[in-house]
Amino acid sequence: MVGLAGCAPKTQEPVYRIGFSQCTTNDAWRRAMLAGMQKELSFHPNVQFQMLDARNESDLQQRQVRELIRQKVDLLLISPNESGPLTALAEAAYNQGIPVVILDRRTTSRLYTAYVGGNNREVGRTAGHYAAQLLGGRGQVLEILGTPGSSPATERDLGFRQALAGHPALQLTAQVNGNWQPASVLRRLPAVLRAHPEVDLIFAHNDPMAQAAYQVARQLGRAGHIRIIGVDGLAGPGNGLQLVEDGILKATLLYPTGGEEAIRTALHILRQEPYEKENVLGTMIIDSTNVGTMRPQTELLAQQRQDIQRQQLLLQEDLRRFASQKTTMSLLLTSLVVAVLLGALAWRSSRNNRRIRQVLEGQNAEISAQRNQIAQLAEDARRASEAKLRFFTNFSHELRTPLTLILGPVEDLLSNPDDLTLAQRHDLKLVRRNTQRLLQLVNQLLDFRKIDVGKMAVRATEGNLVAFVRELMDLFEKAAHRRGITFRFRPAEPVITLWFDGAILDKVFYNLLSNAFKYTPDGGQITVSLQRGPASTVRVSVEDNGRGIAEVDQPHIMGWFYQGSQASPNGSGLGLALADGLTRLHEGTLAFRSQSGHGSTFEVTLPLARPATFLDAEPAPAHAPLALDMLLDDDPAPPHPAGPARTATTVLVIEDQEEVRDFLVQKLQPHFQVSTAADGATGLRQAGETIPDIIVCDVNLPELSGLKVAVALKGDWRTSHIPLVLLTAHGAPEQQIEGVQAGADLYLTKPFNPTFLVESLRTLLRNRDQQREHFRRELSVNTATVAPQRVDQKFLADLTAIIEANLDRPGLSVDDIARSLGVSQMQLYRKVKALLGTGVTDYIHGLRLTKARQLLLQDGSTVAQVAYQTGFSSPSYFATLFKGRYQVSPSEFKALHAANQY
Repeated sequence: MVGLAGCAPKTQEPVYRIGFSQCTTNDAWRRAMLAGMQKELSFHPNVQFQMLDARNESDLQQRQVRELIRQKVDLLLISPNESGPLTALAEAAYNQGIPVVILDRRTTSRLYTAYVGGNNREVGRTAGHYAAQLLGGRGQVLEILGTPGSSPATERDLGFRQALAGHPALQLTAQVNGNWQPASVLRRLPAVLRAHPEVDLIFAHNDPMAQAAYQVARQLGRAGHIRIIGVDGLAGPGNGLQLVEDGILKATLLYPTGGEEAIRTALHILRQEPYEKENVLGTMIIDSTNVGTMRPQTELLAQQRQDIQRQQLLLQEDLRRFASQKTTMSLLLTSLVVAVLLGALAWRSSRNNRRIRQVLEGQNAEISAQRNQIAQLAEDARRASEAKLRFFTNFSHELRTPLTLILGPVEDLLSNPDDLTLAQRHDLKLVRRNTQRLLQLVNQLLDFRKIDVGKMAVRATEGNLVAFVRELMDLFEKAAHRRGITFRFRPAEPVITLWFDGAILDKVFYNLLSNAFKYTPDGGQITVSLQRGPASTVRVSVEDNGRGIAEVDQPHIMGWFYQGSQASPNGSGLGLALADGLTRLHEGTLAFRSQSGHGSTFEVTLPLARPATFLDAEPAPAHAPLALDMLLDDDPAPPHPAGPARTATTVLVIEDQEEVRDFLVQKLQPHFQVSTAADGATGLRQAGETIPDIIVCDVNLPELSGLKVAVALKGDWRTSHIPLVLLTAHGAPEQQIEGVQAGADLYLTKPFNPTFLVESLRTLLRNRDQQREHFRRELSVNTATVAPQRVDQKFLADLTAIIEANLDRPGLSVDDIARSLGVSQMQLYRKVKALLGTGVTDYIHGLRLTKARQLLLQDGSTVAQVAYQTGFSSPSYFATLFKGRYQVSPSEFKALHAANQY
């Protein structure tokens, strides 16, 4: 070990991390630069080199440089794609103490550690002087530029113009933006050369663009007339020296890549050795006079570079072999020492292990007991939380049911104002307002519990918040006008789009506006402002000049059930707390400022960007806040006159609570024939026996729930066509979705308006009539138009298929079809009558006549043949039915079609 240590170097150079942001590696010159760097790095194995290719994209290069700065590399090398976008990042790295070496292309700032690259202005001047020499100081010149904004393109153009300025007879006729890419030259140069046939010489900012210019000149037949100068002077097939030697280019200017010099300068900086800040590389003209000398030298340099790389590989292999052997020897010597130590420690370890094992077993037993106790506490907490949620849900249901029996009759009485005295009407309105207030408190309690246990999700859609707030404010305009309150809306912009849940923000802004109207005196003013805030937010403020909030109440005003010293005697202490909780649920904040006696301002701040916690919204009908008339206190709009009673239409009501059932019968009896059932099983049986026109069913039924009743009704072909209305006290969106998924056509939340229920039933019946007409139109001989996606459609498709399969049988009867479907004649008749409004026999005749009309249009068919093919007993009977349906005889129909063809 001592001998091995003596072989090690006395001092070891530290590891350096160099990050290099290259604008592109898509051209030979950049690859030559990288090869030079790698050659120089091969002499310094202690350097960790990371190269990132920006692919000529300034935005990508900015992100890559930021990442290198974040990694805190020891030195940063940058070859900018464009000067401007990289200047700020180079300055930022420099100011953070990271040395910055700018390579080839400059930034627009002097805040860097060193620069390595050619003098691009001198390259341009040399090219200009050489062009003047070639043309004898007279002629027309075209310049092909690099990427605008890059320092080489800018400097080369400036130097070229300065040189041409000394030769007045040598004019710069045109410029073409080549973006350093041959493809851009091939696309843009032909039109320019056609427009300027007098061009004698082309100066391209690099050799690939110069070669592309030669291709364009050759295509236009001007290759022998136009002289072309490029820049780079690289060796190798297809590069500048080869192009000059082949006569494609008149000359190329040597532009050193600076790869080796950049690495050397970087190492001088990292080792804190003297270095030059400006390392400008020279240039020279390479033409037919010296290319023969330059090419062998460059090829020899390339060969030497390859030899060095091979030697480096061999050296690295030797070093790895030496390191492996040294490691093996170290391991062997170490194993001897370890063997002795292990022998000494083995006995002691075995004794300590026994003692430690005993201690660990005791600790494990204690931890296991604690874990079981924590698990039991967590389970108890979960059950308690679920029990609380079930309690509030059931409590809400129990409150909603009596509220239905209160609000329904009151609405019915108020809809007939002629039967009431003024005092009675006033008392009934008082009952309605307080019933609605009680319902609002129930809803707020449910929202409070949902927020408390994390059961309320934000289902957002993208919309205009300005329009949403304006629509909500319209509900308060009447109250403002009646009380003489100046009610203003001041949006900073007409449209501010963001993702929000309308059901949540409706409750937030409604509570704030309700409080503003509650505490603002008559003749006061309320202003709602809406504007963008800092950090991609939007602010909505509600300002009033009411009594304000006492200073002692302000720290607690957002607490649940807190009522301040100036609170309304009818307040619950839930409104502001609920608004604050809903705003935070919406990833926003609710703040306020107030001074007692001078009004209050509540400000809601919401994010403009969509938070990741938001879910996609389910489509749901928008509705106004329930207790709005507590502010308005106006007469309801006169109800629409009820339509004529439809005594032939039957309604089945399935409701377990007798009072609610009797109430529904009382409200529906004047319009429909009503039958009832007190539980789900009885309702299903009655529905299958009587086939009612429509069914109204409660969700919370004993034993068989309303949702299961809905699934059973829609899954039975006898009852699948019957419209179904579900009534429930559960108004959550997920519960409504569950009801609709079970097959409900309408989902009404208690308490409901009786008039709305009657009109909804009539609408569903009209929709069924329209569906019946749809089936009549869709079901023809071509049954492919009926997609059997629902039970009714599948039934009609099966029925049509059976009739079509036996269409040529004159003796096909209703009994035959019923047996094929496995049903009775009466059940078949009721189903077809409910879906199509016609009898089975009429439907068979309709299909036969439709098929006959198609057959009559075929050439060579006769009326008698068609009659027998479609199952009619005689041609005369067929002709009678055909004329009765289409008002022309079969022969007239056939002749009319033949005449239309000619």
